[in-house]
Amino acid sequence: MPAFAAELAQQRPNEIALSDPDSALTWAQLNDALCRAANGLLTLDLGPEHRIAVFAENACETAIGNLAGLLAGASVVPVNFHLTAEEVAYILDDSSARVLFVDSATGERGVAAAAMSGVHTVIAWGDTTVDGAIPFAQWQAGNSATEPPADLTPRPNLLYTSGTTGRPKGTPLPPTMFAGGDTIAEHLANLGQSPMKEFGNHLVVGPMYHTGPLSGARILAAGVPATILARFDAEKTLAAIEKHRIGTSVMVPTHFVRLLALPEEVRARYDLSSLQRISHTGAKCPVDVKRAMIDWWGPVLFEAYGASEVGTTCAIDSEEWLANPGSVGRALEPFEAMVLDDDGEPVPPNTEGRLYFRDTTGRGVVYHNAPEKAAEAHIAPGVFTLGEIAYMNEEGYVFITDRFSDMILSGGVNIYPAEAEQVLIDHPGVLDVACIGVPHAEMGEELKALVIPTDASALPDAAEVINWCRDRLSHYKCPRSLDFVDDLGRNTMGKINKRKLKAPYWPQDQ
Repeated sequence: MPAFAAELAQQRPNEIALSDPDSALTWAQLNDALCRAANGLLTLDLGPEHRIAVFAENACETAIGNLAGLLAGASVVPVNFHLTAEEVAYILDDSSARVLFVDSATGERGVAAAAMSGVHTVIAWGDTTVDGAIPFAQWQAGNSATEPPADLTPRPNLLYTSGTTGRPKGTPLPPTMFAGGDTIAEHLANLGQSPMKEFGNHLVVGPMYHTGPLSGARILAAGVPATILARFDAEKTLAAIEKHRIGTSVMVPTHFVRLLALPEEVRARYDLSSLQRISHTGAKCPVDVKRAMIDWWGPVLFEAYGASEVGTTCAIDSEEWLANPGSVGRALEPFEAMVLDDDGEPVPPNTEGRLYFRDTTGRGVVYHNAPEKAAEAHIAPGVFTLGEIAYMNEEGYVFITDRFSDMILSGGVNIYPAEAEQVLIDHPGVLDVACIGVPHAEMGEELKALVIPTDASALPDAAEVINWCRDRLSHYKCPRSLDFVDDLGRNTMGKINKRKLKAPYWPQDQ
């Protein structure tokens, strides 16, 4: 164990199993790396939750850290590599992680976060030595290369998604996305049955702290070679598809926008005939963008709508979408979709309302250490919402029209306005503030701050206020623009109707 890599090393000795821009590993080399990392983790105290965390940018080692944790019977916490040390420390403490993997870019923040949490061991890969961390190569060299035990219990990832309170919430990888099994051997056998296996080599283009790109590590267990891009670059993505004969990938609409923005002569330069299935998620894809991608790449797009908390709730392939443009698909088992009015009553087909799902298993949304937050997402046991407004046609196809939650999606990344609001309200020039999502041609939407100034006769500099926020919070969580306003429309309970605030910024037909 991991038997899949050992067997493939015998069957395909010269095939590259895993690569990034700086390195490439055969199946034999990958097997050795995974065995050493898994055995090394088994010698460490992983705490009562058997939990480790990976806080690193995309690389072969990032995939190895995630997959080795699984093979060692650990629950792995992928951590957003943009976060500050304080933000990481909160996640480490809340998850009870005991071991942290970092790279040269995140090393100093990771070591600082470990000192503020229960993490006792930090292991760093990369070109530079990080004080307070064990070099990955040195750590690997001291670990056994024998197969680790096959009878360990597999544990799902713990994924963190921010909440409207500004504090991230942990959610276990749901059963719809976890291969299960009573032992690691059974789990690997289940992964080996992945339907993605038939579609060929996989390309990772998004950050591996997201569930979609992270699947590039899990797909290795099905014997599918994976290529990892360090950061998304439109032309490099096309070059990688041609060079590695890529069959599958997971993307977000922002990737499509950037690919379509390439000059026609660049787009025509690369052979993309190997593509079989491009799953896309993360945000509603504009109809014209998706149609242009299908015209270019063919009917290979497969849309998965859902959330980390529950997995994919609706799905639609290219042929279905062309017949139902703008739909995110029909509900998948074990989910049933329903559109309800404000009183919780079903509405007729093609009538807009609040979108809910019934999980027929009864599970619904689950949050680690925050059952009250999970309860807020439900209106009945197993009946939950992802915060969307939608309508459903007679055939059960769901069409998203808006969100009644505050969360915005920018480039496929969840951003919760409350986090920026809590920082901005402390600025001496800010009397009150609300952050909303407004249209952005490339990212889908961006965060805008609406600020009531402390002194209307002496407005603070908007750029200075935004930079003030960026000095205190991860940049992607901060507003990109700021407008000064006289009123935010708070009611007597102090609540703001953000849909009303957003209306002037959005075209009437959206």
